[in-house]
Amino acid sequence: MGGININNSHYFDEIVNIIERLRAPDGCPWDRKQTLETLRTPITEEAYELADAITRHDMRDIKEEAGDLLLQVVFVASLAKEQAEGAFNMQDIVRGICDKLIRRHPHVFGNVDAKDSDEVLRNWERIKKEERREKHEDTSILSGIPEGLPPLLKANRIQGKAAHVGFDWPKGDNTLLFAKLDEEVAELKEASHGDDLEHTAEEIGDVLFVTVNIARRLGVDPDAALNMVCRKFKERFAFMEQCARDEGKELSDYTLSELDSFWDKAKEILRR
Repeated sequence: MGGININNSHYFDEIVNIIERLRAPDGCPWDRKQTLETLRTPITEEAYELADAITRHDMRDIKEEAGDLLLQVVFVASLAKEQAEGAFNMQDIVRGICDKLIRRHPHVFGNVDAKDSDEVLRNWERIKKEERREKHEDTSILSGIPEGLPPLLKANRIQGKAAHVGFDWPKGDNTLLFAKLDEEVAELKEASHGDDLEHTAEEIGDVLFVTVNIARRLGVDPDAALNMVCRKFKERFAFMEQCARDEGKELSDYTLSELDSFWDKAKEILRR
């Protein structure tokens, strides 16, 4: 086991005890009402809030949001433990992830060689496929991608997993990939002149899919990149609104040319 001390103890005793106290008959009415289904939304929200804190590089918020997300995991374990069959508890979760990490890193804890991260990922996918085969589950390399993932993240995951088994554009030269983007944009332009909205939507999807692929090849997180641009747009737009307020007007009172002038001013000032 690579010198790691593996036992049945874990670091979650205090938070587990707190959650179980809140769920007790004389505990918190709100916490007692929660079910696995009601936790779906807060789990998603906390994950996004943690991702947002990471994007902002706010270490204080990252620590807090990581704790909030951890709370949801402990809550799930507590609810599962309460099931009639005692499905699992927090110790089972920790034990399971420890076993998985060791099993999927044979180049660290075993005698498998992996010369780079690409080979590590290929080994990871191979081991996952073997695990699914043992469970009589779908062994497709794409089967583990949740349908509920945001589409931008889903596209990135799909392309990355396909690349792990060699289905990718040639490395070292993105010329073909940019040519593919030009091709998809041309098809979108052609579709936009017609009345088939479904076809136009499909072509927009193709453009977005190729753009995500380019981001992946350039080592850029497309979700983070788009979020950065959204934040930049909001800042510039807020500046425009302030300019209008300073003149006692609303943005709708200006012509498009005047709004463009505000936008250029916002770009210049905020860039500085």
